[in-house]
Amino acid sequence: MKWTGLNELRESYLSFFESKGHLRLPSFSLIPQNDNSLLLINSGMAPMKPYFQGTKEPPRRRVTTCQKCIRTPDLDNVGKTARHGTYFEMLGNFSFGDYFKTEAIAWSWEFFTKVLEIPEERLWPSVYENDEEAYTLWKQYVPEERIVKLGKADNFWEHGSGPCGPCSEIYFDRGEKYGCGSPDCKPGCECDRYMEVWNNVFSQFDNDGKGNYTELVQKNIDTGMGLERLACIMQDVDNLFEVDTVRKILDTVCEYSGKKYGENYDNDVSIRIITDHIRSTTFMICDGVMPSNEGRGYVLRRILRRAARHGRLLGIKGAFLAKLSDVVISQNENAYPELSAKKDYIAKVISIEEERFDATIDTGLSLLEGIIAETEKAGGKMITGADAFKLYDTYGFPIDLTKEIIGEKGFTVDEDEFKTLMNEQKVRARENRKAGGGWSKDGVDIFENVSETEFAGYTENEVEAKVLAISADGMLIDEIKDGEGIIVLDKTVFYGEGGGQVGDTGKISGENFEAEVVDTKKANGKYLHIVNIISGSIKTGDKVIASIDVEKREAIRRNHSTVHLLQAALRKVLGDHVEQAGSYVDAERFRFDFSHFEPMTKDQIKEVEALVNSFILAGAEVETVVTDIETARNMGAMALFGEKYGDTVRVVKMGEFSTELCGGTHMTNTAKAGLCKILYESSVAAGVRRIEGITGENVLSYIYENLGIMQETAKNLKAQNISDIADKSLAVTGEIKELKSKIEELSSEIAKSKTGDLMKNSKKVGDFTLVTARLDGMTGDELRAAGDVLKDSDENIVAVLGSVCDGKVTLLAVCGKTAVKCGAHAGKIIKEAAAKVGGGGGGRPDSAQAGGKDASKLDEALALVEELL
Repeated sequence: MKWTGLNELRESYLSFFESKGHLRLPSFSLIPQNDNSLLLINSGMAPMKPYFQGTKEPPRRRVTTCQKCIRTPDLDNVGKTARHGTYFEMLGNFSFGDYFKTEAIAWSWEFFTKVLEIPEERLWPSVYENDEEAYTLWKQYVPEERIVKLGKADNFWEHGSGPCGPCSEIYFDRGEKYGCGSPDCKPGCECDRYMEVWNNVFSQFDNDGKGNYTELVQKNIDTGMGLERLACIMQDVDNLFEVDTVRKILDTVCEYSGKKYGENYDNDVSIRIITDHIRSTTFMICDGVMPSNEGRGYVLRRILRRAARHGRLLGIKGAFLAKLSDVVISQNENAYPELSAKKDYIAKVISIEEERFDATIDTGLSLLEGIIAETEKAGGKMITGADAFKLYDTYGFPIDLTKEIIGEKGFTVDEDEFKTLMNEQKVRARENRKAGGGWSKDGVDIFENVSETEFAGYTENEVEAKVLAISADGMLIDEIKDGEGIIVLDKTVFYGEGGGQVGDTGKISGENFEAEVVDTKKANGKYLHIVNIISGSIKTGDKVIASIDVEKREAIRRNHSTVHLLQAALRKVLGDHVEQAGSYVDAERFRFDFSHFEPMTKDQIKEVEALVNSFILAGAEVETVVTDIETARNMGAMALFGEKYGDTVRVVKMGEFSTELCGGTHMTNTAKAGLCKILYESSVAAGVRRIEGITGENVLSYIYENLGIMQETAKNLKAQNISDIADKSLAVTGEIKELKSKIEELSSEIAKSKTGDLMKNSKKVGDFTLVTARLDGMTGDELRAAGDVLKDSDENIVAVLGSVCDGKVTLLAVCGKTAVKCGAHAGKIIKEAAAKVGGGGGGRPDSAQAGGKDASKLDEALALVEELL
């Protein structure tokens, strides 16, 4: 048995099972596809569920993978022990109705003993106590005394009702030094001597949920072997943190912190936490997870900020996690080349999140220390949910991080109060969204027994249909004569709002009947035509003609297809991390939200716009194909993360530029979009940007409107041609600047001449030289100029000037250097004086300005100054 690196072990395993007729599949994304039961993929088998359940045809009956996995139930223990981690890789070989126990056992033994050359005497298999078949098979390779029979709790895999079966695990004997000393010590013992490495699950029964088991017609093999655990054996190390690729990360953390691993328990905990969490963070971001306050985004934010905090505890100054992610990438890029491709993106996302937390962590920690001190002073050991919520809402402390920090000091948190406040916040957010308007599906249940509508709108603009149901005021009715209602047809050309595309408008007409369709919605397969009755009446069962507003539909098509081209252009210019985060298209414009970590530059926007227009002008045919999801993915079709897709999907392909899953309506050729103009690029949320734009005739309208503005501007500037606007406006700006300078000079001269007269009327108040004056018509700038002259003329001066200009009162107070030293304060004086004229203001000790509303009290305000002084 020779030392073998983790990357070599992975390749060795996958190559071995390829030689046994298995198809090597790349690791699936950590984000589950079409599976809402998981936040993140947590086992090698998880992405294979559709194949085991028979809902999808596997690409081959034999498959092998090395699957990236994240598990967080034991997150609080990560770091505290060397046995826990959140990220790991799971090796697996799978059979979907092909080979079974004989081959699975034989190949696992061959791989261990022939390929890895693990001594046979150190391998102990376990079997389910009633699985005589597996027991007999193992006797071909292992003496009976080393085959351990265990009960259902250990060696029978089942999860409620459905497929299940016995399993056979292979244990590695680490040696007596890890044992308990008992003569009966063997697999199943609680000591650390025997390490479970490989688990073969034989899925051969169906459980009806009541304890009754029947044999499956198609028997499957599901195996799992932790790559890091196997590496521990082959490298003769005690835990995953000592494995070569992980140890490289750990050593780098020690290098950053100046700490030595193994010398101090608290430091070791922090070092392990950072080492583990940066692995999870790097892979999660690479697979499209963004830090947020919900779902898998919250998991990422929690572990990233936990790692950042432990960096502080180790004494690491400033942000360091983005740089550390480079080490993770260097250790894994051969197996996962996408890490290198997204290296800059991963670093950017980590940097932004770390900087955000860095900006608030010191204040938050200080606040938390104060909360703990106050709680302890009051004799308590539980901080309030309100305090925890403030730390979360204002300072970005995930509740789990707060619990960890206070737990270190023996405190707890009122989680019930925290959850109440969180729910209240969510309710407020929902109410705010509702306040913004939008259609509600409330009341659509009345159509529950109505047949689904056939949609013919991809190819037709008009269709003959039958009325299936009518509603008004939330009730089903047989006939509608006036007002607003909802009509459901057996067939329609009207697109129901969905996938970011608005519903169609148009007309439904029949014999002596006409209704305007103002919108179309879709619910449970029924297309709901929201109508205003123009004339006549209509009954359930009537035959009608449904016809869309063709001009409007074409404009919607242009915008929707352009959004697809836009996404392709964004991915080309910004990188493959760009994913759709939302969209909206109507006849006027399009809006596209996408994942990106910073504002686009002007040059990037220009490049994207040019690229989209080049796609349009290429005149590529737009093809649509209805197929199954696997075929669609093999075509390179982009799908939305988290979106549920049925057995059949619609692929929209635009030349070689774009291939996406989409149920919307599209042009037949990209050239029909005419031109695309990007109007705005802005932020929607952390890590999400938005582009708004127009196409087709709307671009023409935009050009004409802006051309008109430019022509009017040229006329006003007395420019002969539009092309002269820039030069002419620059010249005019220069003239204005020159005139302003002259005005300021003249204002200064005027101020000097007026202040000379003012000084003649000054009076002594103690050690101060007091000047008050009313100078109506002078602007604030002119008053300031006069004040500066007065202040420079006498170090003991206290001057208050007032003016009424355009009905507004302005007051200015200045104090010389010596006056300030003697206690005069312009800000305090002006505050009192301004109150007299119904205003307010303040400022520095030497200069202050204020405004007011009551010009009739200005003289009283000025007279008050001597008393104040």
